[in-house]
Amino acid sequence: MRSGMFFAATAYILWGMFPLYFKLLQGVAAPQILMHRIIWSLAFVLAALAWRRQWQWLRKVLRQPRVLLGFGVSALLLSSNWLLYIWAVNGGRVVDASLGYFITPLVNVLLGYLLLKEKLRPLQWASIALAAAGVGWLTWQGGQLPWIGLLLAATFGTYGLLRKTAALGPLEGLTLETLLLVPLALGYLALLNAQDQNTFHGASSATRWLLAASGPITAIPLLLFAAGARRIPLSTLGFLQYIAPTLQLLLGVWLYREPFGGARLAGFVTIWAALAVYSAEGLWQAHRSRQQRKIGQPAL
Repeated sequence: MRSGMFFAATAYILWGMFPLYFKLLQGVAAPQILMHRIIWSLAFVLAALAWRRQWQWLRKVLRQPRVLLGFGVSALLLSSNWLLYIWAVNGGRVVDASLGYFITPLVNVLLGYLLLKEKLRPLQWASIALAAAGVGWLTWQGGQLPWIGLLLAATFGTYGLLRKTAALGPLEGLTLETLLLVPLALGYLALLNAQDQNTFHGASSATRWLLAASGPITAIPLLLFAAGARRIPLSTLGFLQYIAPTLQLLLGVWLYREPFGGARLAGFVTIWAALAVYSAEGLWQAHRSRQQRKIGQPAL
């Protein structure tokens, strides 16, 4: 339990610190950062697989078109999420990006209802309604939808739904996703080379090392998360997931001085209230299930 808490909390802390890393690459265009992230992530996970001698799954998967298609879709969702997040951070929209990861759990619940036909309990509906009210308020005050947060939540929530039903674990799944994306990344960088627009060639050594570091920076939190998720209850994991957007929000407000107050704060408070209702309801249901198992009654 303690090791699981440590692994999961460390993963969320690292994700919460991502703005610090991407801000160091502000001189590189977001699409180029994304391409390097794909390439160096693949290099890292291939090294990890070589160290573990874990190759048998790849031969089987390459013979299953439906699995490849499913991971092709998840790879596009993941890369879209990465690109939007990088663009938002380096465009001074860290607070907007944090909103996306605050509302992702509620998007997951809604997707489960719409696509998996899962039944929602009254308090879950209440939390979704509160979150919708918060988004509506932010839209009214800002004059437009908070589209960065909504798109980040939608892409990551849908990605999580696909990975929930996928046949591969975190390391194998990320390997296959980056393997499918790497031809696009290499082709894009080759085109930039032909046009003499590849930032990597004229960049400083520090920038090149930072781009190469995107591989372990991407993969390590995912592996820590997977190790933690196997060791701790889902309810505990649900609480820990708010570490990342909270850290991102604090960095956006206190370090990068993004505007956050008044009407905007009111919208976030409404969404936090929705998350409080959702989390409290989840804890109550988990406690109720444990009590019913102790006395031999089926959980409702």
